[in-house]
Amino acid sequence: MMSPSPRSIRFEGAVLDKLAKFVMEHPGLSVSAAVNLLITEALRMEEHPGVLFRTGPTGRRAVLVGGPDVWEVIRAVKATRTADADASPEEIVAMVAEYTGLQPHHVRTAIRYWSSHPELLPVQGGPP
Repeated sequence: MMSPSPRSIRFEGAVLDKLAKFVMEHPGLSVSAAVNLLITEALRMEEHPGVLFRTGPTGRRAVLVGGPDVWEVIRAVKATRTADADASPEEIVAMVAEYTGLQPHHVRTAIRYWSSHPELLPVQGGPP
């Protein structure tokens, strides 16, 4: 990864106001760190349609649009894979969809996100 380098970026007043509010709501986060976080999340949402980011008690996390946290889906995928080691990937998706009440494409979205960012989802003990 490249080391951070200064960039000059101009923001509209309304964007600066929203950014200041975001920083105030996230103690310990500098404006620079907030901008990096939000841009990283926006790029990930572009890369993975159907994934959003939400703030919660444990910090920011990836969630499915209108659904649970990604880590919750992945925990179900791993548990299903462990319970039925002979199941095909599509059978795993179908079983998780049935168990969670999600559509199969939501389960696949969570799997794709996790495949791209496994370090962000320590699902063994719960949320990151």
